[in-house]
Amino acid sequence: MRVATWNINGVRARIETASAWLERSRPDIVCFQEIKCIDEAFPAEAFERLGYNVALHGQKGFNGVALLSLLPLDEVRRGLPGDDSDVQSRYIEAVVSVPTGSLRVASIYLPNGNPPDTDKYVYKLAWMERLRRHSAELLSLEELTLLCGDYNIIPEPRDCHDPAVWAGDALFLPQSRAAFRSITNLGWTDALRAVDDRDGRYTFWDYQAGARQRNWGIRIDHVLASPQAADRIAGVEIEDDVRDWDKPSDHVPVVVELRL
Repeated sequence: MRVATWNINGVRARIETASAWLERSRPDIVCFQEIKCIDEAFPAEAFERLGYNVALHGQKGFNGVALLSLLPLDEVRRGLPGDDSDVQSRYIEAVVSVPTGSLRVASIYLPNGNPPDTDKYVYKLAWMERLRRHSAELLSLEELTLLCGDYNIIPEPRDCHDPAVWAGDALFLPQSRAAFRSITNLGWTDALRAVDDRDGRYTFWDYQAGARQRNWGIRIDHVLASPQAADRIAGVEIEDDVRDWDKPSDHVPVVVELRL
């Protein structure tokens, strides 16, 4: 089974790119982030024609997450638990039936947090603490689980082209990376690092300053696997050629293959 995550950076602006990628890569489950539309405006029919079931947690103009699945989606949860006052659409979770039982998948769009001397960074760290608590509850279920998405976290210096450039950025601050480690240390496995220990494996290149051509990238799109899922990882691919297509997102898909 192939499970993909992709910050699409506006699904309506990139429907042709997304459709072409789905036809080529054909993942069983897709986690979209930053769809930038309400549920009613999401182009669901285009994906349904390709055989996908759709679950949405949209928001007008920005944020928004979605799940696409060739299998039925059950137990859909919209929104990250822990703060009923949070109106930002950044989390959706569902369960699909697989030959070994069930697979729980979440699509996550973690807050950026910049500038770090504002309430945006306070919100980022608070959101990460909520995610840590919820992810601990998910681990207690002892299920095959994948937490997929744009985490807006550069975990290590080797995950960016130049650590000095990112030193004061909310994506790379020590507090941010420590919050990410507090989640992985619960028992989650960084799927890419389970199979690929190379430096320079990036998932995002800015539109500015020829970042893609110069390979000035960062790795901020991650798939965290529960112990049960980590044992079944057969491979992880960063489909970075998609960054060079017409009307690309500044992120690229990350695809995890599980042996089920």
